Amino acid sequence: MPKDIYPILKYRDAHAAIDWLERAFGFERISVHDGPDGTVAHAELRHGEGVVMLGSQGVGDDGGFGDRTGQAWLYVVVEDADAHHAQAKAAGAQIYRELEDQDYGSRDFSARDLEGNLWSFGTYGPE
Repeated sequence: MPKDIYPILKYRDAHAAIDWLERAFGFERISVHDGPDGTVAHAELRHGEGVVMLGSQGVGDDGGFGDRTGQAWLYVVVEDADAHHAQAKAAGAQIYRELEDQDYGSRDFSARDLEGNLWSFGTYGPE
């Protein structure tokens, strides 16, 4: 089934963010397109079946993004929340909410990325 929603994130240092998201959160680089000034014009990262798009702050910001970075909150489904938590901590992720079991059946935690975006990872996946 095709996905219909693709979050877009802006980073002051998008190249560093891509490397860190791969190492800390297990994302896979699909594509990175640099602009003429060496900033990231557009990038796509995959985690499971989900994809996020990202770019450098200021690139393509005619849509009202302006200087806003680090203000998103995203949820990513993972099979093994404990292993994912350990990977994030080992890479130096700032854990916002520790690993815990939820009453609706999920096991999850939240962590901030290098520029303050909040990522929640858990075993619950909407149907």
